[in-house]
Amino acid sequence: MDSAFFIKLVQFILSISLLVLLHEGGHFFFSKIFGVRVNRFYIFFNPKFHLFSTYDKWFRKLMKKEPVEVPVKIEKDEKGNEHKKKEYVGTEYGIGWVPLGGYCDIEGMIDETSTELSSEPKPWEFRSKPVWQRLLIIVGGVLVNFLLALFIYSMVLFTWGESYIETKNMTQGMQFNDDAKAMGFKDGDILLGTDTKTFKEFGIDLYRNLSEAKRVDLIRDGKKMSVDLPGDLNLLDMLKKQPTFVVPFVPCVVDSVLPDTPAAGIDMKKGDKIVSLNGKDINSWNDFTLAVSKLNDIVTAKETKEDSLKYRTITLGIKHSSGDTQEATTKLDNNMRLGVVQQSIWNIYKPTEVRYGFFESFPAGIRYGLNILRGYVDDLKYVFTSDGAKSLGGFGTIGNLFPATWDWMQFWSMTAFLSIILAFMNILPIPALDGGHMIFLLYEMVTRRKPSEKVLIVSQYIGMGILLLLMIVANLNDILRWIGVM
Repeated sequence: MDSAFFIKLVQFILSISLLVLLHEGGHFFFSKIFGVRVNRFYIFFNPKFHLFSTYDKWFRKLMKKEPVEVPVKIEKDEKGNEHKKKEYVGTEYGIGWVPLGGYCDIEGMIDETSTELSSEPKPWEFRSKPVWQRLLIIVGGVLVNFLLALFIYSMVLFTWGESYIETKNMTQGMQFNDDAKAMGFKDGDILLGTDTKTFKEFGIDLYRNLSEAKRVDLIRDGKKMSVDLPGDLNLLDMLKKQPTFVVPFVPCVVDSVLPDTPAAGIDMKKGDKIVSLNGKDINSWNDFTLAVSKLNDIVTAKETKEDSLKYRTITLGIKHSSGDTQEATTKLDNNMRLGVVQQSIWNIYKPTEVRYGFFESFPAGIRYGLNILRGYVDDLKYVFTSDGAKSLGGFGTIGNLFPATWDWMQFWSMTAFLSIILAFMNILPIPALDGGHMIFLLYEMVTRRKPSEKVLIVSQYIGMGILLLLMIVANLNDILRWIGVM
């Protein structure tokens, strides 16, 4: 197994396990407070069998309550004598074998763990409790995930602080694609902000602001000026086109050369600059990546080894750090890689470093988390387009968001991101999600009438069908990307 894949997998499982444990723990906490019986509390799913389980004898002892014993079934011994087997009435805690989630089986609640109820409600059942208590039990998981995300972001800022490069300090400017140039941008422009917001750093927020802006302020040739925009650019179009709408200008300077690669074979060194590829001028890493991408498309379309080898063979114009220039011919590897690490923007500009005290980190973390949530909610409108549906990702996409090397800052930041997204997705008014249950409870609070159990059961099946369909589409997209169809 590839080490990078293994590290990503471990991070993914650890993060999801933590989030599921605390999400279901939110439901469990309020259930216990209000005296609702929880039959099972499982991390991961356990169809047919489980890896581990135990009952809450320890919880009852902790609370100084004697365990209640009831006859649950009749067993016969070898002589045919009947015996009543007694077990503890309480919660079964367990670990399943399918690491894709978890559940909290609450007695008397119609959800993914149970769609059938006995005829007479019992005092310890969910459906017997006042509506406000049931509402708190339902929102408990979402509340925990949301607060957890804000807490993690706060602790990340407290521990590692913030490090970013302000767009106004990117003195070599940005590089734009043809669509952007048609709107009035020019390579080398330094973006400052829009009619609604000043840019802090280059990232997805900058793209979002550009897509909604009617005016962009920038510096061109040392002078401040503005470019008018329509205010309704499609964010997905801006990101998916190659080259993308705008990227920071990064000169095509080599940071390091990997051993036993095509670059090492032509004696490239740190500090060398690629100035041309097959006779075409190269000004930035964006130019180089785009040129290689076009060659890759041609190689993919060719059927013979000879044709493939022909287009993998390239001629580079190289300017050495000494000032000398040369042309060198080499063959890209089977994955169309040269074998160099490009110079990072962090090597060009001095980053802004911000440190937070313990109490300062909480308002900063809350602002950061709310900004992440705001951006995610704003982008949801694209999900209902054809391109948006294609951009959906399943477990593979989520797993790939984690770094290939273990980095605690990245791990916790990614966990916080998934936690806040999990909270939002669960609160959507879709039957089978917490938000769907909440809608029925709010209906009951307003009308003072409970929806019929038949309505709840039917809506549960419909919601589970919708979620299953979305899961299939998202994971099918992952497979299609993996085999190169998308």
